[in-house]
Amino acid sequence: MRTHPTAPPSARRTGGMRWLGWAVAALACLAVFGLYTASDFMVMVADQLWSCF
Repeated sequence: MRTHPTAPPSARRTGGMRWLGWAVAALACLAVFGLYTASDFMVMVADQLWSCF
């Protein structure tokens, strides 16, 4: 979505915030998927989860 150069600053800021939100979401997904490669970490998380029950 492009904004017109004479659009108010709040309209221009919205596009930047949307891009930033997508970037943060993508980094969070990469971090979670990266943790799946650390099998020791996943075993520890599973053990802690099961100890709650």
